[in-house]
Amino acid sequence: MKIGIIQQHNTADMTDNKERLCDSIRYLACQGAELIVLQELHNSLYFCQVENVDNFDLAETIPGPSTELFGRLAKELQVVIVTSLFERRAPGLYHNTAVVLERDGTIAGKYRKMHIPDDPGYYEKFYFTPGDLGFHPIKTSVGCLGVLVCWDQWYPEAARLMALQGAEMLIYPTAIGYDNGDTHDEQQRQRRAWQTVMRGHAVANGLPVVAVNRVGDENFLFWGTSFVAGPQGEMLYEAPEHEEVSTIVDVDMRRSEQVRRWWPFLRDRRIDAYADIIQRFID
Repeated sequence: MKIGIIQQHNTADMTDNKERLCDSIRYLACQGAELIVLQELHNSLYFCQVENVDNFDLAETIPGPSTELFGRLAKELQVVIVTSLFERRAPGLYHNTAVVLERDGTIAGKYRKMHIPDDPGYYEKFYFTPGDLGFHPIKTSVGCLGVLVCWDQWYPEAARLMALQGAEMLIYPTAIGYDNGDTHDEQQRQRRAWQTVMRGHAVANGLPVVAVNRVGDENFLFWGTSFVAGPQGEMLYEAPEHEEVSTIVDVDMRRSEQVRRWWPFLRDRRIDAYADIIQRFID
């Protein structure tokens, strides 16, 4: 499968952000992309750095303006697009939601971010209600996509549940960057840990992983480094830390079957012995 990824530096001009995304989508489709993945909350600046009720004005309904815009583009270009939107579900009820648009422009499915962080610079609990759709892959014309969002990427349980339900690929729209107070060495440890944990999900589940991050300075520096890993965790592509990227990565989707035959982790799981996993902590 030819997978297009767009690593973009956003500004406060939402119209310009979306226009540049559309230009990049068109470019990738012309290059043969079948699936195009956008970064987390791609329409605007990453607003969760502060707690400000006025930022709720950035949210929109689903279906709504963005699903209409990117849906038209998906239909025109005959591609599947993974978007990431600030969803206004009802007054006072908002989600961080990934929406997958089918190549006929319809909504193939959506996923509401389940794990919501609350760290310095990432005050997402102020804005987002935890998802209530569970961990279920989305069936599309290009395959069964296990779409998760950013903070979900640290949790092996989420990746595993997607794999157990037939996901053929794990996809993570992301917004993560450097704390300006950390040393260079600590920043690099965090960035590499971010990649390593998702490459581990690829290995443990025998699936390709696609992670698309923001890039650029939005009061703190997003570290880019979007990547695609194969089902043994092998790096198929890694974007630069500080540059915008619109590129295609060719992934052999047949390889997962062979890898799972070599490493039959799903066969050897001790499902009879995992009951304690649902506890917060075992004393």
